[in-house]
Amino acid sequence: MTPTAVRECGDRLTVFLERYLPLFYRKEQRENATVVVEGLLSGLERKTCEPIARAHGIHRKPVQYFVGCGAWDDEKVMAEVRRHVKEELGDDQAVLVIDPSAFPKKGVESCGVKRQWCGRLGKTENCQVGVFLCYAAAKGYAPLDRRLYLPEEWAADAERRKKCHVPEEVVFREKWRIGLEMVDRCRAQGLPHGWVAGDDEFGRCSELRAELRSRRERYVLDVPGNTLVRDLAARRPPRKRAGRGRKREVPFVPVREWAARQPASAWRKVTVRDGTKGPLEVEALTRQVKAKDKDGRIGPEERLLVTRRAGGEIDYALSNAPAAVPLEEPVRAHAQRHRIEQMLEEGKGEAGLGHYEVRGWVGWHHHMTLALLALWFLALEKRRLGGKRLPGHNRSASARDLHVPAA
Repeated sequence: MTPTAVRECGDRLTVFLERYLPLFYRKEQRENATVVVEGLLSGLERKTCEPIARAHGIHRKPVQYFVGCGAWDDEKVMAEVRRHVKEELGDDQAVLVIDPSAFPKKGVESCGVKRQWCGRLGKTENCQVGVFLCYAAAKGYAPLDRRLYLPEEWAADAERRKKCHVPEEVVFREKWRIGLEMVDRCRAQGLPHGWVAGDDEFGRCSELRAELRSRRERYVLDVPGNTLVRDLAARRPPRKRAGRGRKREVPFVPVREWAARQPASAWRKVTVRDGTKGPLEVEALTRQVKAKDKDGRIGPEERLLVTRRAGGEIDYALSNAPAAVPLEEPVRAHAQRHRIEQMLEEGKGEAGLGHYEVRGWVGWHHHMTLALLALWFLALEKRRLGGKRLPGHNRSASARDLHVPAA
């Protein structure tokens, strides 16, 4: 990027922040918010408060206090982000994507930390887990919400709650309930969308699917390959005695076994979207089924969606989209699920999403809010450039050249 382009980008950041700064109550809060967002967008190797403050030539303690326990309302900032996203990307066919993300942590003092599954490391490890919501639309994608997952033993421990300043109203919530609350906040703000998507941690939860059906939300949620399903179009097995006794039901089988039995003629090619090297296609098939939950209860009729990518990787999902809805619609909605993984990867690599040294409930949400605000600015810049990757160091997408804080 030319020096002129860098300066223009800095000017756009100033205009961007003008929308959000009034949500910070005091002048010093507005100044610190600007400093932190600029620092998160800078080329600093470690984007925590101390190096950010040093780069701006100011003392670290006011910045650390602002992020760690400052008296400003991060929920109001995120609500304004959702309003902004609605204005810029609003789409009736957009997908709300729920996804958990882990942040490895040493020690046991940070709020919510415990040994739990860490997808980034691919194993059970000491970490914090946040639940995130992303907006995936034809014009682009953007962050919508975030919430720290507080394990049950943490929620019940008064001493640890007090040390980490967990609000009294915060109680234990399963991750799927946190995700559902996020969807409800988007509904309350009138954010247009057509689908809700998520990985198999959310899809295997029959309660979440039931709650979405009760809200008349169309979903396409991944499920594990061992999910038991009954093919409602399959022929019933013959009776043990011809013409006598009860009719036998089609047996439940793991969804991966059911898919493996389907003939080649059952698969259809579907174009998901245009890619840089041509149309991105998957093979897909669908069938009306009933699924069993983890307790063996049989659910209502749902639509099974199986997609197979070019590399042979297969995804299984359940949807409440009626059979009359063309196959292309749930397939394209399902393909948007990976947008949140891309967003979180960019957030951790370009906006310092995982660069925090706070231990409390307030500090975690303050940091995530500011990092998602920086990430939203990057998404707007990327859209302005026509979807091109932002040029940075080592030929990778980076915000490092967008704004370099002056000492």
